[in-house]
Amino acid sequence: MAFTSFDFLGFAALVVLAYYLFPRKTRWVALLLASYAFYLISSAQTLVFLVLTTVVTFIGGHFIGAENAKSKTYLAENKESLTREDKKAHKDAVKKRKRKLVALILILDFGVLAILKYFRVYLEMLQIPGVSFDLGIVLLPLGISFYTFQSAAYIIDLYRDKIEADKNLFKFALFMSFFPQIVQGPIARYDHLAHQLYEGHKFECVNLAHGAQLMLWGFFKKLVIADRAAILVNQVFDNYGDYSGWPIALALVFYMIQIYGDFSGGIDIARGVARCMGIDMARNFRRPYFSGSLSEFWRRWHISLSSWCRDYIFFPISLSKTFGKAGRNLRSALGDRIGKLFPIIVAQLATFVTIGLWHGADFKYVAYGLYNALVIISGLLLEPYLKAAASKLRINTEGKGWKLFGILRTFVIVAIGRILPRAQSFPVALTMLASMLTLNAGADFAAIMETIDLTRWDYLILAFGCLIWLFVSIVQERREAQASKGKKKGIVAGEDASRSSVVETGAEFRLALDAMPLSVRWTVYLLGIAIVLVFGIYGPSYDAASFIYRGF
Repeated sequence: MAFTSFDFLGFAALVVLAYYLFPRKTRWVALLLASYAFYLISSAQTLVFLVLTTVVTFIGGHFIGAENAKSKTYLAENKESLTREDKKAHKDAVKKRKRKLVALILILDFGVLAILKYFRVYLEMLQIPGVSFDLGIVLLPLGISFYTFQSAAYIIDLYRDKIEADKNLFKFALFMSFFPQIVQGPIARYDHLAHQLYEGHKFECVNLAHGAQLMLWGFFKKLVIADRAAILVNQVFDNYGDYSGWPIALALVFYMIQIYGDFSGGIDIARGVARCMGIDMARNFRRPYFSGSLSEFWRRWHISLSSWCRDYIFFPISLSKTFGKAGRNLRSALGDRIGKLFPIIVAQLATFVTIGLWHGADFKYVAYGLYNALVIISGLLLEPYLKAAASKLRINTEGKGWKLFGILRTFVIVAIGRILPRAQSFPVALTMLASMLTLNAGADFAAIMETIDLTRWDYLILAFGCLIWLFVSIVQERREAQASKGKKKGIVAGEDASRSSVVETGAEFRLALDAMPLSVRWTVYLLGIAIVLVFGIYGPSYDAASFIYRGF
């Protein structure tokens, strides 16, 4: 059931109605029934895998939680008699038992993910003479990457004793299957989302209004902008041999627009549905194309995935004693700076290879992860030299001109990397990149563009839509910058931006609408709906299920 279909709108409306009709204490039951109904409609054949991951994670979490509780009780009851060495020995023994449980659960959960998501690729790579495989039997469950990473975060947080184990299997099943996020995220953290799902929220008109506004904004980005840009992108990438130079460069820019509008639009729709029921899902984007570096880009893009990798891969590796010791040993051979950076370099490689594999098993995805890692690592290694060069050239690195240069540079770096996952294969990506760099200045650009199935009106609508989006983004960026400086009430210092709703997508515009007369508000709503209906890309021949991140 695609988010952009009328079926989904009807389904979401019925769920919201049922949610508020249920008694407040049992409203989570309505969400659980709705979530499993949505999964049955969308991916009935693979429901067993979601249930399997849910049950394994819940049971494993129960045992880890029991270890935490027993340890706390033992330490409290024997507080006076235990020496420091006794306490340390006890904690080490508990940690060792918990490690075994965590390893077993993660192997089971990620094993299912590896078999179902990557098994097809493994079979294709084998190519055993005289042996054929029926690849049709390999099913990919809806949202498997999202709910597997979500379950892993729950287990690791239990191991770290940051949360308490859930005691209700059915409530935990809701946390794992909440239907707005199951398709393409965001990847939720238990301590942020679970209590919101379990407690019944009272009916408030403002939640319905803000949720509907957020959904409308998502439909605008997806149907008016992303799916219109996709027409050019698909035509060039699917027929890459027919194009060279500028058309490929333009297709890549359009893909940057498409993937951002597609993914963030889908997230806005999901968050809008949840907001209608008073549930605040985590932010997944913070205007990534305003980033001044690739590292900053990944702090702003797909925040729930990048923060997951930061907390459960990057920090554990970069702060580990093993890699710290290896770095110290390398200082004599490679120098103090590289030795000091060694744990961070390893952590970056592991993080981005994971991000690449999360997108898919084909080598082009691994190459995509390595590309991002190598660019960031190169920046770390060259940082002192670049700063020295900027100082000698008397470049004001705090000036607006330099910041604009950083944004454009980062956009180009990100765009080049996007060729890898979007192209049909890694060799095709290299071919397209080489062709694009020639820019083919002598070609008849106008004649080539006539082959694209976009009219002048389409280009005009796309440009106008992007200008609206850019205006909204600039306002949000300025408001957030003011908030961070303390000039406005905004994000609390040290708060995780992915979990703050103060400066969430379009919040200031929704609050401004609330202050307007009812007639003005409804004029804006109807105008927005009309724009999506008139200028959106949809219809009988349109594949409404084609959210890019639905496939991940």
